[in-house]
This record gives sequence, structure tokens and C-alpha cells, in this order.
Amino acid sequence: MSRHRITDAIRIRSDRTKDREHSSPLYLTSSFAFDDAEQMRATFADENDDYIYSRFSNPSVQEFTDRLAALEGAEDGFATASGMSAIMATFLAFLKQGDHLLCCNAIFGSTHGVITKYLPKYGIGYTYVDGSNPASWEAAVKPNTKMFFLETPTNPGLDIIDLEAAGQLCKKHNLIYNVDNCFATPIGQTPIDFGADLVVHSATKWIDGQGRVLGGAVVGKKELIKDVYLFCRSTGPALSPFNAWVLSRSLETLDVRMERHSSNALHIATALEGHPAISSLKYPFLPSHPQHAIAIRQMKNGGGIVCFELKGGLASGKSFLDKLKMLSLTANLGDTKSIASHPASTTHAKLTDAERAAVNITPGLIRISVGLEHRDDILQDILQALK
Repeated sequence: MSRHRITDAIRIRSDRTKDREHSSPLYLTSSFAFDDAEQMRATFADENDDYIYSRFSNPSVQEFTDRLAALEGAEDGFATASGMSAIMATFLAFLKQGDHLLCCNAIFGSTHGVITKYLPKYGIGYTYVDGSNPASWEAAVKPNTKMFFLETPTNPGLDIIDLEAAGQLCKKHNLIYNVDNCFATPIGQTPIDFGADLVVHSATKWIDGQGRVLGGAVVGKKELIKDVYLFCRSTGPALSPFNAWVLSRSLETLDVRMERHSSNALHIATALEGHPAISSLKYPFLPSHPQHAIAIRQMKNGGGIVCFELKGGLASGKSFLDKLKMLSLTANLGDTKSIASHPASTTHAKLTDAERAAVNITPGLIRISVGLEHRDDILQDILQALK
């Protein structure tokens, strides 16, 4: 009988030792020794899977990757130093001069910077499409389009992209289907079940869950992950063994943590909806969300992010943040501690006013990463700051 993915995320071991540690040991080493010249030759010739160098692979890193791949239902994976290095690896491993990238317009600010500022330097074109309008995607596909990249729920506006519709488009046009699953985590949704070829994560966020380390990962089809591995092996955005060991431990509790994060977030969103200081509020599992039907079809929970628009714009946004007494003001999200941020002046500040407006990042938009504190304390702090 096959095991549940959540069990694999707790029980998979990749250290290949004969010792009896109940918790996997940490392999803090840059390289690995060989018994003789023949073993060394065979390993470098890829005739076995022995470890060579921690930039290529490491038991601690492999365990984290194997566990995350199991959660996502992926064939293989590769871990990187950060979420952005994971995204960059998927772009540069598969896109070349003359290729075209199709991308939903609501994406993380740094991803937008990579696509608009750096990919064109290598002759890679791009077209943004409205993620909420799948009927418009077809017209944006070009003969040289090679990949469709999207994130859902989007950062920070919590738009929900139809994963099934995106999968059908990619299959029809033979595109690499690449999904940023950071906000939902594999506990909330598994894009591979909807046809995704690659799934990327900033493990720094919910996967770590305590704001301790940086990390990223790419999981997906084995033949595609091989290309990601070869690119990263040469260019070097490797995840450190220590960070991988921390993240692997974190995956053991991801399911129970996301259950609390999402239940807290739903409580906060329900309580705040209709507040006189708020002009609009979004949470995927609220019936008022524009893509609620899609969310409940492809997501197992609504995630841990709530966003709302304050009446009064920028001035109200700053006032709200300054009045908070418990919630943290920091650039991270997915922490045990609840976090408030103002995307227009932080994560998406590099976008133009028009670019922010196109993806509904308004001057008064507030993003709350709902933590694991008691939900009444989180709500009380938000309510007093709204006065």
C-alpha cells in the first residue's frame, strides 16, 4: 500500500548511512572522499550516484529535495540558495536567445524585475497576460513561445489563476508549464496534478515557517529537473547543507502549521470583511473572492495570506502599519509570527504606478501574513490599528 505524501515528507531519508540516528544527521562538508581511483572515476562518469561535491549534491540537501518532491507529487527536484535563484534557474535552463516567455501579469516584484530587466539582455522576449482572463491567453502565444510561467495565489493581490486552464493551454502548444507555488505550498495545492511540468518554491517562506533561513527549490518532471541540475551545477546557486537540514525538519510540520495558518487567516478575513475602514478585502476561501469557485476547486485550503485595501490610500496604509503593536513589519512572510506589509512601497516599489495599477496593487493595499498566534490576539491588533 502506498504511503500518503505527508508521511513521506516526514519519513524519507536520503543520508545513505548505516547508523541508527532517528533524526537525520547534518552533513556539513564541501566534498566527499572516495575509496579508490576507480570509484572516483565512475562517480564523475555518472556510473553511480555517489556524492562528489556539495555544490552538486549533498545528503542533507537531497533529503529536503526528496521530501518536497514527494509532497508535490513530482518525479525529482533540485534545491537552490533562494526562491529567486530557483525561478532564475528554470528560466535560464530552458530559455535561449529568440525564445518567448508567456507570463501572468500579477507576479512577485523581483520576478517581474528578472523578466523585464534581465531576460531581454539575453534576447528572451516576454508577454504578460491577465491571469483572470484565460480566454485571452491563446492570442498571446507566439511560434517561439516556450514556457508559461504563473503564480497562484498571486503576490500580493491573491488573484487565483485557473491551473487546469493553464495546463490545457500548455499541452495544446507544447509549452513548459512552470508554476510558483510559494503562497499555497504543496499542502494547499499541487499544480502537478493539473499538468504543471515544473513547480518552484521560495522555501524561505511557509516551508521554513520560522524566518530562519533562505532556500528555494524546483521540482517536476525528471528529464526537466536534469537540465535544471546541470545548469545549477555549473552556475552554483546551491542550497547550503545546514539550510537544507533546517528546511527538511520544517517539512515534517508543514501540514499541521498550514492548517493553523489557514484557519487563522479565514477567521481574520471573515471578521474584517465589511469593516468601515476597509474598501475591499480578499481571501481565496471567502465567497466574495472573484475567483472563489476556482480556489475551492484547486486548493485544499485558502492559505495564510489576507489582503485588504484601506480607505484613504497611502496615508492610511502608513498610519495602519505605525499603529500595529504586535504584528511585525518585515519583508518576509510565512512566519509563525504575523506580519503586515505595504506592497506598493516595499516588495513592488520598483514597478511603475501603471504596472502596479494593472495588477491591483493600490496605494492603500495591506498584506497580512497570518501567523500561529491565537487568532483573537491577531485580530485585536489589526482592529485597534484600524481605528
